Amino acid sequence: MRYRVLGDTGMEVSVLTFGAMMLGKLGGIEHDESVRIVHAALDAGINIIDTANEYGGGESEVIVGKALAGGRRAGVILATKGHYSVEFGAAHTDPPPNTMGNSRRNIIRSCEESLRRLGTDWIDIYQIHYPDDRTSLDETLSALTDLQQAGKIRTFGASNFPAHLVVEGQWAAQRHGLRRFTVEQFPYSIFVRWPERSLMPVLRRYGLGGLAYSPLNGGWLSGTYRAGQAQRTAFQAGRTPRRFDLSLPQVKRKVELVESLMSIADELGTTLLRLAVRWTIEHPAVTSTVIGPRTEAHLRDTLGAEDLALPCAVLDRIDELVLPGTNVYSEESRWRTPHLRPERRRTGAPGHPAEWRGVS
Repeated sequence: MRYRVLGDTGMEVSVLTFGAMMLGKLGGIEHDESVRIVHAALDAGINIIDTANEYGGGESEVIVGKALAGGRRAGVILATKGHYSVEFGAAHTDPPPNTMGNSRRNIIRSCEESLRRLGTDWIDIYQIHYPDDRTSLDETLSALTDLQQAGKIRTFGASNFPAHLVVEGQWAAQRHGLRRFTVEQFPYSIFVRWPERSLMPVLRRYGLGGLAYSPLNGGWLSGTYRAGQAQRTAFQAGRTPRRFDLSLPQVKRKVELVESLMSIADELGTTLLRLAVRWTIEHPAVTSTVIGPRTEAHLRDTLGAEDLALPCAVLDRIDELVLPGTNVYSEESRWRTPHLRPERRRTGAPGHPAEWRGVS
C-alpha cells in the first residue's frame, strides 16, 4: 500500500480510503460480514476509514466501532461527518427542527453522538457533510475549533463544498482567529470531472488534503455495465434512478464510453475498475480515493489499483474521451446550486440545507 500526507495535517493516509457507507442494512451486509470486510481492508494496509452519521441512520458508525474494537483503533485514521440528522439518513424524511445543518448546536450534538456510536474518544477527521446557507461559516468553524481544542477531533474538513465556499472558509478562519478546514471530500471520476475546473486548484492553493469519492461513478466504471447489460440494483433504482435511465442521451453516452475504456484497460492488462480508481489517484489534488467494497471479493478486485502505471499517452486518450473539467452527465455535480432556483433569485431567502444535495 502507498501512503501520502493529508494536506498539511502531518497525518499519513493510504491512497485508498475504506468507505463505510454501504455497511449494514443500506448495502444488505450483515454486521459480522461488514466487520470482516473492514478487517480485510486494514490487513491490506488501508489505514483510513470514512463514514458519516447519516449512513444507515447511524448503523455504519456502529459497525465501524465494532470493527475497530480490540486494539485496532490506534492505527486507523477515522473520518466521519455531521450535518444531516440520523433520522434523515434512516428514512430520508424531513428531520425534526434543529437536527440538521451546520449550527453550533447541531454540529456539537452530532459529533458527540458519533463518538458514542463509534465507541472512541476521538475522531481524526470530522467533516461537514454539506453546506448550510442558514449558518455563517464562522459559527461552524467556531464550533469545530472548540471540538478540536477539547480533544474530541484531531482536525476537520468539509465535504461537497464548492470552490467559493472552501475559499470563504479559509478567509473566515483567518479573520476570526479560528482553526481552518484542512480536508475537502468531493466526487471525482472519469465521468465526473467538474472538480478540475475550480475546486481542485483551490485545494492545491490552500494546501487542503483531497478525498475523492465515487471513483466508479455509482458503478458505471466497475465493468459491470456493458452495452445491452446496463442493469440497476434495487439500491440504485430507489436512490438514483436518473443516473441509470437509458432514455437520457447522456446516460447512453456512458454505455459507449465504458466500451472504449474497457479497451484501454484490456491493453494495460488490467480491469476497468482498477483503471478508474487509479485514474483518480493520479491527480495531484487527490490524496486518497474512497472505495466502498460490499464484499471481500470486491475489495480484492480493487486492491492493486494503487500500483497500476498509467502512461501519459493513456491519460491523454482518456482526456479525449471525456474532456477535463466536464461531466458526461451534466447534472451530476453532487451538489446543486440552490441560488439558481427562481424563488431564491427573487426573494434571497435562505433555503433548507438539503437543497445542496444534488444528483448522487
